[in-house]
Amino acid sequence: MSAPPGSAPRTGPGEVLRVAVPSPLRRLFDYLPATDGALPPPGVRVRVPFGRSRQVGLVVAHAREASVPASRLRRVLSVIDREPLLDASLLELLGFASDYFHHPPGEVLATMLPPWLREGRSLDSAQTTKWVLTDAGRDAVHAGRPSLGPLQRRLLAALDDRDAGAALGEPDAREQAALRRLHARGLVAREAVTPETAAAQRVASATVLNPAQSQAVEQVQAALGGFAAFLLDGVTGSGKTEVYLALIDLVTSRGQQALVLVPEIGLTPQTVRRFRDRLGTPVAALHSGMAAGERLAVWRAARRGDAPVVVGTRSAVFTPLARPGLLVVDEEHDLSFKQQEGLRYSARDLAVLRARRAGVPVVLGSASPSLESLHNVRAGRYRELTLPERAGAGRAPEVTVVDLRGRRLDGGLSEPAWDALDACLGAGEQAILFVNRRGYAPVAMCHECGAPVDCPRCDAHMVWHRQERRLRCHHCDRAQPLPEACECGAVESLRPVGVGTQRVVEALAERFPRARVARVDRDSVRRRGAMEAMLDAVHDGALDVLVGTQMLAKGHDFPRVTLVAILDADGGLFSADFRASERMAQLLTQVGGRAGRGERRGRVLVQTHHPQHPLLRTLIMGGYRRFAQAALAEREAGQLPPYAHLALLRAEAAEREPVHAFLAAARDAARPAPGVSVLGPVAPPMERRAGRVRGQLLLEAAERAALHRCLAQWLPRVEALPGARRVRWSLDVDPQETL
Repeated sequence: MSAPPGSAPRTGPGEVLRVAVPSPLRRLFDYLPATDGALPPPGVRVRVPFGRSRQVGLVVAHAREASVPASRLRRVLSVIDREPLLDASLLELLGFASDYFHHPPGEVLATMLPPWLREGRSLDSAQTTKWVLTDAGRDAVHAGRPSLGPLQRRLLAALDDRDAGAALGEPDAREQAALRRLHARGLVAREAVTPETAAAQRVASATVLNPAQSQAVEQVQAALGGFAAFLLDGVTGSGKTEVYLALIDLVTSRGQQALVLVPEIGLTPQTVRRFRDRLGTPVAALHSGMAAGERLAVWRAARRGDAPVVVGTRSAVFTPLARPGLLVVDEEHDLSFKQQEGLRYSARDLAVLRARRAGVPVVLGSASPSLESLHNVRAGRYRELTLPERAGAGRAPEVTVVDLRGRRLDGGLSEPAWDALDACLGAGEQAILFVNRRGYAPVAMCHECGAPVDCPRCDAHMVWHRQERRLRCHHCDRAQPLPEACECGAVESLRPVGVGTQRVVEALAERFPRARVARVDRDSVRRRGAMEAMLDAVHDGALDVLVGTQMLAKGHDFPRVTLVAILDADGGLFSADFRASERMAQLLTQVGGRAGRGERRGRVLVQTHHPQHPLLRTLIMGGYRRFAQAALAEREAGQLPPYAHLALLRAEAAEREPVHAFLAAARDAARPAPGVSVLGPVAPPMERRAGRVRGQLLLEAAERAALHRCLAQWLPRVEALPGARRVRWSLDVDPQETL
């Protein structure tokens, strides 16, 4: 960076600061210490001149010599922190993430720090109160009160979204004034933000572990105090959470901290509540749905050691811990642990790396482990802990395949499914109907010409939401009323085709008008506390049937559910994505695993038009483990991950030509690349999304090192391409979705 006019900086041994500055440039920047001569240690934030602006950066290291001529160096303007925010292990994690994912270190830093710290606020400025909706405010949101101004309505809607898990920025002065007016009307209130630091009272005694659980705890306990990676492979209902609780109890009794990662925000409250009840220990939640001040308060408590247990989603993997003792990744197979924008990191893989850096054990748990984790067990990198049977009185459910060919369906259910549901409800038991499509019908189709209503911004059909009386695109969220006429000229000819969650609920109301039914999808659980209220109702026996999407597959324990009907198992059987079969097997295993977790044996009905499909036969006859063995053999034969390593270059623009021109030039810039194959460019199956045209280029290598050598040499050439400025492009290392 250039020096300010009239300055003549000189560098001496150890006087240069390497600083991570938020920037798309893939490097650190060199600065001189501030004019007071103090040399800030690595891990503290500094304000620096950057181009014509001032930025908040982080000192990553000291250097004896600058990487640029001394005449170009500029001085740090001020030092923000009295002591490092990040310790040496987190600074190493920052460097690794930047190098491995080939991502600018300043943007990695932005991912690691809470929003307020990125802005340069003091660590002591953690928010002590937050705005929340009152019941009257919640009613006002959904009633659309005309007496409220546009800003007030927007703020109420934003608070409602935040309660449902959406991120909410800090209100500015104008918004604060509007919030005070809403407070005067009783529509919003102030709520204290105090990360739990006092020990809770145990309200449930520890469960007596069975032999398999005890053996798992003993093996991890023997590794405490050093690094070891464990894969806890337990069938659904085998009591993996009890193993986590026993280990966390051991760690916290030693005065250390535990970090637990869960895949979804919706799972965080129930996990926190269960942990608090069982451990009698402060448990803090951390996820992107919290306001900025709340996140900083929890982050600070964890860093100080005041939060013995932190439960969070993907980004919580970067949470500083004063005394780390154990890391846990629950449902490690879940795709939610892979960030799909910006820094495209895997929280599961970074958790393993972080545990190694900190010298503590990490436990990855799942009833349907990822093929990568099973491969790591085979390679000796992970130790396997097995829970082969359900805990307590639970027994594996009976699985029945229903061949849909030639059968009449009513609301997506065949007669065998209706009969099974009738018997289940007659016995006073609960049921889950799984249909992985929200809305009423996946397609609105013209009865005269057969044309569907397509989204004008995406290569996708619009979905009919009957309760809203609107068509909605589930990719760009565009909504519009149902057209009165088709483009062919036919009037009132559009009909809903296919089955979504709303349609199943409607069919249930007709067949079983007295049944208490709840719909569980992204549309139905947006309101504050909706998911928790539904879970409480299930446990209290206040609901008979749950109709939902894959939200129902994520770790829920419903002891009274004895029937699970999977209404359409064919969704992932014929996808072009090589990972589709793994995803489908995991989904079917997890959904089916909700049945029979109590004293009564469960039953799983799988509806399919392809009962002889090898995936279904292997999964149903031999379980997930046999499927995984066959899938790993196929991956090895085809030299696909985990037996090969991938990087995906994606590009998008308003038009097709600049996308393909850029990707073609990038392909040419990658050659020759010893040990690396370059495939493409190609268009994904949904080429147009949200009004933008997309394309991609795939790099594949048998050796990880060869791939990264190629990427390090190639990316500077890609950045210099003339077409790079005409498109929005990104690199995804180890992509989990290649379509």
